[in-house]
Amino acid sequence: MAAVQASTALSRFVVLDLTRVRSGPTAVRQLADWGANVIKIESPAVEGEGEAMGGPRGGSDFQNLHRNKRAIVLDLKSPAGAAAFRRLAAKADVVVENFRPDVKHRLGIDYDSLKAINPRLVYASISGFGETGPYRERPGFDQIAQGMGGLMSITGLPGQGPVRVGIPVADLTAGVFCAQGILVALLEREVSGQGQWVQTSLLQAQIFMLDFQASRFLVKGEVAGQAGNNHPTSIPTGVFKTADGHINIAATGQKIWERFCQTVGAPEWLAHPDFKTGDLRSRNRDALNALIQARIAGKTSAEWVAALNAAGVPSGPINSIDAVFADPQVRHLGMAAKVEGAAPPLTLVAQPFKLSRTPSRLAGPPPALGQHTEQVLAEFGFAPAEIESLRDQRAI
Repeated sequence: MAAVQASTALSRFVVLDLTRVRSGPTAVRQLADWGANVIKIESPAVEGEGEAMGGPRGGSDFQNLHRNKRAIVLDLKSPAGAAAFRRLAAKADVVVENFRPDVKHRLGIDYDSLKAINPRLVYASISGFGETGPYRERPGFDQIAQGMGGLMSITGLPGQGPVRVGIPVADLTAGVFCAQGILVALLEREVSGQGQWVQTSLLQAQIFMLDFQASRFLVKGEVAGQAGNNHPTSIPTGVFKTADGHINIAATGQKIWERFCQTVGAPEWLAHPDFKTGDLRSRNRDALNALIQARIAGKTSAEWVAALNAAGVPSGPINSIDAVFADPQVRHLGMAAKVEGAAPPLTLVAQPFKLSRTPSRLAGPPPALGQHTEQVLAEFGFAPAEIESLRDQRAI
């Protein structure tokens, strides 16, 4: 079996995947889904085990993270296994790892060691808190980064206390930023001919994702707090209870505010002295929200979503996850995709962007442990006798 061909976009690149758990596999999935020849390298010691927070090998989480890859077993703790990995790295374009910073040096597979044998190598690392600095040796975990990076202090209802986000947002964004960094480094290599070390961390990713909340502090010294379902700066924006559920409404900006008042049958709010301007609506948001809630409660979610959107006022339902994938627009976008060749049939989350000439597809299910070991080693020039010797030494 040849390398999985998920797309032609990145098919010229060979990626060695040393990652585990979530942030690293998320980064590599971005490359695999766009056609890179990804080789997942695992230790023989993990057979029969899960990948910690990545879940058991047959679980939905693992399957979603590791599609479109091939897999080999290679014991990097053995001299023969480490030497074999360096032979692979000498021909690869990218190595991605999310070990704690000291581990790769101990194994002799750090950037400087591999750069010496492959100056064109792009080496990418994801850590909890950075490769250097006072926290470099701390173990990383998504919720810890959410807390240290400020996100939990602005999530939840006012006075509720810290609340974590319902997805591992630090892990996921660190992975996406790592993939972006790899692609930037590969583009730069076309000019310089040289690889480089791409570094990111859960903490850096989380702080970057604070975005306008961070700039409010850095530019104006404003420390944001919990605002619940109210948007912190654009008012009125929030969640309102309907006759049969809840909807989001974003009636921000003067023109949208005017359309909103007309649509809900409250033109008198336009002349109300407490609501005439955006600043006044912000200062009097609680009173305004109470008035809006009284109006919205009388009709169903579907009635309000249809009426408000028809009037040019952003509004939408608050979907459970099953409702998300039943939504006609989500179905049209193809966000649930079937994995080709999977038995039993398998459907996973598709890529969130499209390319017109070189589309991505879910070309293969996650590989079994060591499924492609002999095939991959042969592709990298290992003779049958060398492969057998590695097996004798229990390096594969």
